[in-house]
Order: sequence, then structure tokens, then C-alpha cells
Amino acid sequence: MKKIKVQTGGKLYLAGEYAILEPGQTALIKNIPIHMTAQIAPADSFSLTSDMFDYSVDLTPDPGYSLIQETIQVFADFLAKPIAELAPFSLSITGKMERGGLKFGIGSSGSVTVLTLKALSAFYDLDLSADMLFKLASYTLIKSGDNGSMGDIACIAYNDLVAFTAFDRQKVRDWIISDSIQTVLAKDWGYKIEVIKPALSCDFLVGWTKQPSISKDMINLVKSAIDKHFLSQTQKQVLICKDALLAGDKELIKSSLESVSDLLQGLSSAIYIDKLKELKDASQGLDVIAKSSGSGGGDCGIALSFSESASRELIKRWQNSGIEILYQEKWS
Repeated sequence: MKKIKVQTGGKLYLAGEYAILEPGQTALIKNIPIHMTAQIAPADSFSLTSDMFDYSVDLTPDPGYSLIQETIQVFADFLAKPIAELAPFSLSITGKMERGGLKFGIGSSGSVTVLTLKALSAFYDLDLSADMLFKLASYTLIKSGDNGSMGDIACIAYNDLVAFTAFDRQKVRDWIISDSIQTVLAKDWGYKIEVIKPALSCDFLVGWTKQPSISKDMINLVKSAIDKHFLSQTQKQVLICKDALLAGDKELIKSSLESVSDLLQGLSSAIYIDKLKELKDASQGLDVIAKSSGSGGGDCGIALSFSESASRELIKRWQNSGIEILYQEKWS
């Protein structure tokens, strides 16, 4: 059996960040095709390598490789086999989603988990659906104690722009404790993942502030400020934005994303640090809507630009502020 190569991309929030931590809330999350790569091949014994570390391990528990090892254990449980009965492999993961030691903020533990599952399913000749990839990766992360919304997993597993409606993670956590993995995966978790195909022409741009932010720390900082008003108003604007994308209604897209951005600014002053303010303010006077993405406090912001001249001017303004264009694509 030859070496198999698989990839996963990154993700950025278009709208709904922070609110998505609450079950029943919806977020719009965009796939970013900057990739992590896994190579897996038959071997005499298990071997794991990542370019995050300068050492390799086997399946003996290791703090650096714990998430990859946990994912392999979950996959073995999914197959209803002890790991000792699995055909051994060497697994190598590359693509740190950073530059010069500064992270982009488009990847996550979710990227690594989905990537490992994709590699394992290819190696053992299993054709996992995007939905099963999502459930298995979410199962792994919830079991590991991750308290994220799993919206990033939905986007990365489906590799598309998605509308993700969050499920009750505590309920699934309780199931994981009491039931077999097969039983848990067969249950209806209550989430919804809808692939969105925007019906209008525009440029989608990602600006990188080069100021790394730690999502977990930001979430802990901001979480106590999330109230019913923020949740209900964010949900309202996210659903308006989703419908506007599907209908190709430019003005409604702009106004809904502006409202979502205002709600984030009102939630915590820590979200829009100076560079993210500059990224957003650069859109003034242009046929553009720009906002922070994800937890804020650094990393990336996004923009939708509705003319080529506006895109050129926005990029120039970003560059003058020391904001780097990380990714750009045309929607049509």
C-alpha cells in the first residue's frame, strides 16, 4: 500500500462568532484554502510526526501529540477494534498555518483532528461523509474537554461556506460518558449544517494583522458579557445575512454584517484591537464591508468588496497599515 496524502484547510467566521457558543445560535463560517497536509503509509510500528515539534512519537501518551493520539483512539473505538489490532502506520502532519512564528488564526485543534480522521479513513479504506467527519471530530474534541462551538469543524469538514447551527455540547458530553461511541454517533445531536452558495459577484478578502490572539483566552475574557440581547440580535442579523447571500442582496449583506460588527464592538473593547479597527476603517468610502473574524484581539479580519477598484484601494490601505493580504477569492 502506497503513501496517502490528504489535506484540510482553515476557516474564518463571516458572522455569528461568540454567539455560536450558545446552543441554537447560527454562524456563517468560510473555508480558507490554506492547507495542512497529512501523509500516512504502512509501517512496522506506529509513528507520529508533526512539524510543530522536533521529535516523533509512537502511541505512548505524549502531551504534544495528545490530540492526534486521542483522535486515533476514537477512530479505533469507531471501528470497534483495539488499537493493537489496527494495521500500523506512519503519520506525518505539516503546515503550521503561521509565518515567522506568528499564527494566522485560521486553523485550530479542529483542523488537526479532521485532518487525522481524513488520513485514517483513507488509510483503512473507509469513505466517511462530511457529516460523519464532523461528528467524529466533534466527539473527539468534546471528549478531550474542548469547549468550542464546533463551528470550525463544520466548516473544515464540509470545506465550504456553511451556516452552522450549534448543538448542546453538554448533552453530547453526557452521552459520551454513558453510551458507546456507536450509540452516540447514531443520535440526533440537534445541529444543522447548510452549505451556502452566494448568489452575487464580489471579492472575499482576508487581512492578517500579524498580531496573534489566543482564542481560549479571548473567549474566557468576553464570555461573561454575552447576554440575551447580544444573542437574539446576532441571530437575527446572521439569518438576514444568510438569506441575503442566497438572494444576492448586496445592501442587506452589508447592513447585516455591519450590525454584527457593531454588536461585537459593544460586547468587549478587547475584540477590536487597533489593527482590527484599522482593517475595518479602511473600508470607509468604498463599496466594501469589513469586520473582525473569530475571537478578535488580533489574527485576521475579513472583507467583502463589490468592485475591483474598491478591492485594489482596500488592499492598498491595508498594506499601508501593515495588514497583509492573507487570502483573496472571487465570488460570482
